[in-house]
Amino acid sequence: MTGLIILAAGASTRMGAPKQNLVFKGKTLLQHAIDTAIESHCTPVIVVKGAHAVIISPENLPADRVSIIDNPNWQEGLASSIRTGISALQQKAPAATGVILMLCDQPYVEAAHLNGLMLKKLETGKGIIASYYNDTMGVPALFDKAFFPALLSLAGEEGAKKLLYQYEDEVTAVPFPLGSVDVDTPADYERL
Repeated sequence: MTGLIILAAGASTRMGAPKQNLVFKGKTLLQHAIDTAIESHCTPVIVVKGAHAVIISPENLPADRVSIIDNPNWQEGLASSIRTGISALQQKAPAATGVILMLCDQPYVEAAHLNGLMLKKLETGKGIIASYYNDTMGVPALFDKAFFPALLSLAGEEGAKKLLYQYEDEVTAVPFPLGSVDVDTPADYERL
């Protein structure tokens, strides 16, 4: 069983408004990410909210598949949301054998890509399966449960990307050219 954590706690300072609520193809970016996660073979799906927790409210939430968790320490940075999500996953699904970390601002992530990360893990036996775009590795990325302690030890602005380089021998990459499309600024949203 592979869980999935959607990291949606950021303040969207460069955007000037909660990017989680930006509409793309008739849905908010957050709702799009949740729907994609639900379509995948991942379970459970955990959404970590923070800065704009009160005004970010996705609509289509099957309670048996999706949990919304508030990260009271979101100001610390990305690491606190990863820790919050992993702790929630360990409580809700102690049998989880891994987790996919994803953001809500990569609108072209599809369930097939998430399932492809899980398939690649089965094929290779590697502990970390990352997405590959723009000559770099990043999210969505799958981490075997052996890496939960390392994820729980991240601090401040550190994201899981640090582990991709720290444990290079354990990493396999899956091409995801559209992974480079994310929405951080009004200009990004305009282009989208």
